Amino acid sequence: MIFRKFGRTQWDVSEIGYGMWGMGGWTESDDLLSAKSLDLAVENGVNFFDTAWAYGHGHSEKLLGDLLRRFPNKKLFTASKIPAKNFKWPAKPEYSLEESYPPSHIVEYTEKTLINLRTEQLDLMQFHTWDDSWSDREEWQRTVEDLKKSGKVAAMGISVNRWEPENGIKALKTGAFDAVQVIYNIFDQAPEDVLFPLCSAMDIAVIARVPFDEGTLTGNITKETQFPEGDWRGTYFVPENLIASAERADLLRPLVPEGMTMAEMALRFITMNKTVSTIIPGMRKERNVLMNTALSDGNGLPIDLYQELKGHRWDRKPTSWSQ
Repeated sequence: MIFRKFGRTQWDVSEIGYGMWGMGGWTESDDLLSAKSLDLAVENGVNFFDTAWAYGHGHSEKLLGDLLRRFPNKKLFTASKIPAKNFKWPAKPEYSLEESYPPSHIVEYTEKTLINLRTEQLDLMQFHTWDDSWSDREEWQRTVEDLKKSGKVAAMGISVNRWEPENGIKALKTGAFDAVQVIYNIFDQAPEDVLFPLCSAMDIAVIARVPFDEGTLTGNITKETQFPEGDWRGTYFVPENLIASAERADLLRPLVPEGMTMAEMALRFITMNKTVSTIIPGMRKERNVLMNTALSDGNGLPIDLYQELKGHRWDRKPTSWSQ
């Protein structure tokens, strides 16, 4: 496992982290599978785990707390997120700070996370949604400062909206945040334009989420794909998105090197960008853990392939279904 500096915190975090969204609403039997995958990840060098209260109303956080108990002698970095008070994703300009992140709400959900994790300090707490219209407000800035001073959190960050990587630039410029979480993959390269240069200049850590474009970049989604009832992807991959995404994935298939999967190519593409501190794929199954951790070998991709993949950038604008 390759380790990278996590911005100004100077933490050494695993290049491949662990996204725990998919573990939020599972049954008890599935929780046992989750525990096995989490344990295997630690054994293969993963030390950064990203969860959120919204993932099962704290259930995913409790699974992370259990993991900490199983590895008391290993430093595992914990990251979670405060849901907006109105419980709406994504943030929109018409949502006020008062209905999204009033100080009492920020403190309340930080304390809920600490209880779920059964720990006195969280390494990284993030705002699960963000809109830059809130950036100049002193209320959240004072609350963030107080949380750090109290020792309840070591660092603070924001998770920015899908396809809006620059809706957070003003907030980062305040200096209050140590990290930013953003969608970044072969298709979504827009963070390279403004966000990444700012993060490099200010030594802000970058967490790359949705490395597989919700599954498109695994190569397993086609125009005919249907999702089980209740699967969130069914609301995201509406026909308009499913067809366009599958067509773009088809253009990548001939580029996948022999002996490599499209998913591996997608992750290796992200590792080529040194501004990224860690990548957080979901890894609900042990085979996914083994595949994803194995590619953190420092080899990346051949430069000619990397440059060709850069040409597959797909700039999109938020829609009613993009969430």
